Amino acid sequence: MSNVVNLNRFRKSKARAEKRAQADENAVRHGLSKAEKKLEERRSDKAARSLEGHRLDTPDGTAEGDGTPEGDETSRS
Repeated sequence: MSNVVNLNRFRKSKARAEKRAQADENAVRHGLSKAEKKLEERRSDKAARSLEGHRLDTPDGTAEGDGTPEGDETSRS
């Protein structure tokens, strides 16, 4: 006599395994290595610093465009 198999459990476990295999394949195809992620983070940080360094100040001490004094971090609701 053979063992009884729960078909729903079998079907769901097979679907999970297929999704896991697809996710692994996508990670290899589209994912970035740790070094590439770190390089991208450093490039974006440098671009942000460069942009901030080119910000123009107005005579009243506010940064152009935002209307708040620089360094003023009051919460706005």
